[in-house]
Amino acid sequence: MVKETNNVKKKVTNFKLKFLLMVLVVDAVAVCLVYYIMPLVQNFPPYSETIAFQKELPELTHIQQYMIAYVLCVFLHTLSFFVLMKRIFKYLQKYYSNKKISYSEIRDVRRDCINIPYKVFFVQMILIIAIGILFNFIMLVSSFAILKFTLMIIVIASIISMILLIGTQKMLYSVILSTYDVCKTYEKNIGYRITNSQNLLFQMIPFITVILIVISLIGYSKAVQQEGFATANYYKAYIEMAKIDTEDVSLEGLKDILSSIPLQSSSDYYFIITPNDEEIYVSNPNGSISDFVLKYRDFFYEKTGGILYEAFGVDEQLYTVDMKDSQGNTWYFGFKYPVIDSELLIYYFELILIILVVYSILLYIWSRNISNNLIKTTASLKDILDAESQDKNRILPIVSNDEFGDLSYYYNKIQELTIKNIEKIHENQSMLMEKERLASLGQLIGGIAHNLKTPIMSISGAVEGLKDLVSEYDSSIDDPQVTSTDHHEIAKDMDSWLEKVKDYTSYMSDVITAVKGQAVTLSEADNITFDIEELIKRVNILMKHELKNALIYLNVSINVDNHTILHGDINSLVQVINNMISNSIQAYEGKTEQNIDLSVSKDENNNLIIVVRDYATGLDENVKSKLFSEMVTTKGKNGTGLGLYMSYSTIKAHFGGDIKFDSKKGEGTTFYIIIPLINN
Repeated sequence: MVKETNNVKKKVTNFKLKFLLMVLVVDAVAVCLVYYIMPLVQNFPPYSETIAFQKELPELTHIQQYMIAYVLCVFLHTLSFFVLMKRIFKYLQKYYSNKKISYSEIRDVRRDCINIPYKVFFVQMILIIAIGILFNFIMLVSSFAILKFTLMIIVIASIISMILLIGTQKMLYSVILSTYDVCKTYEKNIGYRITNSQNLLFQMIPFITVILIVISLIGYSKAVQQEGFATANYYKAYIEMAKIDTEDVSLEGLKDILSSIPLQSSSDYYFIITPNDEEIYVSNPNGSISDFVLKYRDFFYEKTGGILYEAFGVDEQLYTVDMKDSQGNTWYFGFKYPVIDSELLIYYFELILIILVVYSILLYIWSRNISNNLIKTTASLKDILDAESQDKNRILPIVSNDEFGDLSYYYNKIQELTIKNIEKIHENQSMLMEKERLASLGQLIGGIAHNLKTPIMSISGAVEGLKDLVSEYDSSIDDPQVTSTDHHEIAKDMDSWLEKVKDYTSYMSDVITAVKGQAVTLSEADNITFDIEELIKRVNILMKHELKNALIYLNVSINVDNHTILHGDINSLVQVINNMISNSIQAYEGKTEQNIDLSVSKDENNNLIIVVRDYATGLDENVKSKLFSEMVTTKGKNGTGLGLYMSYSTIKAHFGGDIKFDSKKGEGTTFYIIIPLINN
């Protein structure tokens, strides 16, 4: 027991671990994408991702920030997964433990399996965007940089959430399949209804959006980068033309020279950094030189050719020149300028919007076309399903050479196979019914022999009596003592014996007729008319011996006219009733002096109701649920399960009626044969 419990826990744990692994991998991919795409989109300063440089900055390094974001994402994503899937985990616990699961639980699990992937999409997207924006404000200082990064977070969140949606759907597919192992009941419209065209739009638009935005932002970054190089070259050329000497390297001297250089933009200004960064002068009262610039200069001044950067994600650059004064101290001076091209960015956004709208319209038209093909195929399937009978000539038209054409083709093949199987089933059903009829006939032989033995012995006795009377009559001829009265007495005795012989032969004829009727094959049976009296008489004759041997009493109650006419094969109906009486006898399991009620009546809908009731142990629940749908038997190896199964088919097919039953444990079972009466 402990081993089995541990095995169940292990299976459920493995299922949870698969989801955790998916979250770990997907979030790792998301963080890596952000780590590598962020510098391109934000136009980070060259070499600024160097760990040694970032450690000199007061804030956490980017890798540290991303690791914190990764751990936070994994925690929140896993928590949301386990909250959403709580009911599924509970179901799996029961499923692997082979515990009873109700259909309402199955329906809830199926709904969760359909809904959860979409819930995951929106929950994960919100979490990623929220975490991304949080770190966005920590890492960046420029509102323009925050805007660009927020766009990137949104599109990356869409992609990651879509990957989680697809992965979740794939993993929950096996859970849905397992519910059909538990319960074969099914229904449609469980869970969110998302059409094929909506699903296609839902999955494709985020992909095209992220591609457009990433390409546009990288293109914009490259454009402003080139603009920054052009501006740097502009100021480099003027500084070289100024031919600054060592004697000019002083605060006032550099001010005079730099102020004489024309600014490329009104937002540009020059700066002077004295030796050892003791003083920083900027020509713009609102301008400044950040600590980031000074640290970046110390690390990468030679590599960047004097181009410095204000901060991460800030589109401001500095062209810097270093010179020594007469005492050998190093001064840094140059120009600071913005590299933002708002018009270019607006152009990119307009282009993205136009392409996205056009793409969405074309994708919608395309997806609707696919959906329409699927709708047509579904409609054709529904038409075939709604048909009253299988039509060999009813096929799905193959109107395309694609997956829908394949679907139509293989459906037609399945329909052909189904029709063949139905024909085979009908053949097998006839064979099985015939075998059951012959088996029942074999059981009757013993009873018939006993039923015929009594009248035969009686006829034999009558013959002996008649023989004695004939001898007596023969010897009385010409005897003067025998009067006419004596002759009449002898004739009367002979007539009495003949009446008895007539009754016995009539009874034998009825028995032979009943047996002959039960021996007729189904294919030879004709739809004839018969009345209630004939039906009950045959039932009594054929069941007499079995009832007598079991010491069971059959109480017959006729509450309709004995001459009520029925249409159909009397032998089939006799077999159905006899089968039910035999089942009732066997239900008593050898108990004697018991009763079985057989009653015939009519209801308000002009249906004949034949009731067979016993007072035995009743039927088990597992038998009741499949009594007429499967060949189920309560007799073990001695039963075939064909009796009631074929009885139901006979009443349905040959009499247009129905069979119902009511059974209570310990109280008995009642069968109701319902046959519509045809007014003549």
